[in-house]
Amino acid sequence: MTVYRHQPGPRMSEAVRVGDIVFLAGQIPEDLDGDITAQTREVLDAIDNVMAELGGSKSNVVSVQVWLSDMSDFQGMNAVWDAWVDKENPPARATCGVALARPGMRVEMIATAHL
Repeated sequence: MTVYRHQPGPRMSEAVRVGDIVFLAGQIPEDLDGDITAQTREVLDAIDNVMAELGGSKSNVVSVQVWLSDMSDFQGMNAVWDAWVDKENPPARATCGVALARPGMRVEMIATAHL
């Protein structure tokens, strides 16, 4: 089976494709001053962009891990998620509260897709 590393860097790849399965690196917001809705929108846009670069879309996403730095942001994140998610092809999803890597980062998402 062929392994393709999308946008590899010295520490990690943006995504890794193994056959028809794609594992995205954690997608994070660039603007750490934004509220949860702005940061969530930015992260979901990043997932859309990586999927488009690989020839897919959010419809191909089969699983997402959502990490929130504050679980009180759950409702705000879900409002943006609900507007974004493909209603015909919703992925499996888990959400948990964690300490994220940078101050001001409110959300990070890791997605797995099938192309």
